[in-house]
Amino acid sequence: MIAALFAAALAVSASCDLEHPSGRPGCTRAAVDALPMNRIQTVGTHNSYKIATAPKEMANIRRANPKAADTLDYGHIPLTQQLEAGARQLELDFVYDPQGGRYLTPLGRRMAPDTTPYDLTPLARPGMKVMHVPDLDYRSVCPLLVDCLREVRAWSRAHPRHVPILIIFNLKQDQLKIPGAVSLLPFDARAMDAIDAEIRSVFSEAELITPDRVQGRHTSLREAVAAGGWPRLKAARGKIMFALDEAPEVVALYRGSRRSLEGRVCFINTDEASPAAGYITLNEPIELSDRIARAVRRGLIVRTRADADTVEARTGDSGRRAAAFASGAQYVSTDYMQPDPRFGTYEVHLPGGGIARPDPVRPSGP
Repeated sequence: MIAALFAAALAVSASCDLEHPSGRPGCTRAAVDALPMNRIQTVGTHNSYKIATAPKEMANIRRANPKAADTLDYGHIPLTQQLEAGARQLELDFVYDPQGGRYLTPLGRRMAPDTTPYDLTPLARPGMKVMHVPDLDYRSVCPLLVDCLREVRAWSRAHPRHVPILIIFNLKQDQLKIPGAVSLLPFDARAMDAIDAEIRSVFSEAELITPDRVQGRHTSLREAVAAGGWPRLKAARGKIMFALDEAPEVVALYRGSRRSLEGRVCFINTDEASPAAGYITLNEPIELSDRIARAVRRGLIVRTRADADTVEARTGDSGRRAAAFASGAQYVSTDYMQPDPRFGTYEVHLPGGGIARPDPVRPSGP
């Protein structure tokens, strides 16, 4: 049986859309479903929740720091529309607010009255609040984390054949050094548990790809992914995987005293030698191309970026985009699944079209 699955996986065409196989030779459902989920490549979005900063508020930021304003000058359509357009990786940033109301009166809005309408009332409720820069770049297509997750779950249940969706988390706890800015709460051990609790309040265990599921009976997650522990696409379709993309000291707090990530929902961004290694963020596909390729060959799932800080959209430079796809990273993130007409025609789609293709570095195998 294993030999037959391996042979089928080898037969998958490099041009096959893994989400919608055509049924032609090299693109049959059986062959595609035999691929491990870490043998795919697909596109996702960076700061997927972000709504463009209101004009008057952006003007204030630009007067204070034009360079920073450029990096913030983008926005996204609602999550459902991104998923419909083919995004299979999303990124959500959030702040900790267990009581509710802490981030209800953003400084940027107070400094720019009569600004573009935005409903702040969800920020009064307890729970994680999704935003980019508290007080300044706070607008989100789904202000509450649980509402973002419910939207993804609804879309996923309506499209049960989708390839695995990766949702990346960034935790916002660095204090903004501006007089009058709200004091951010740190993500302590209780907050880390609250992250898992909010995910599990929306998704059932059967809807998730967790570190425990991948590790199985192996002694560590790193050992499991090196041995081919990722589920095959047949079992991974319609499921969601979460990853905590943070600095070593932050992911260490989430991991705690665990050998790997036993009992946790999220994978963590950690170096390839860690027993908890299963996922890694390597956002520089040109400088880190060799490292990305090695991580993929070792069984890790990698996220990289095709563009950053609006630079590629403004210049039209496609070098980083090309390097991202050639690197073999399974998830390639962008701010431009659609071009921004203010800047030009730059946009990011999977080479050859489709939703997902066999990974160009290691397209088949266990």
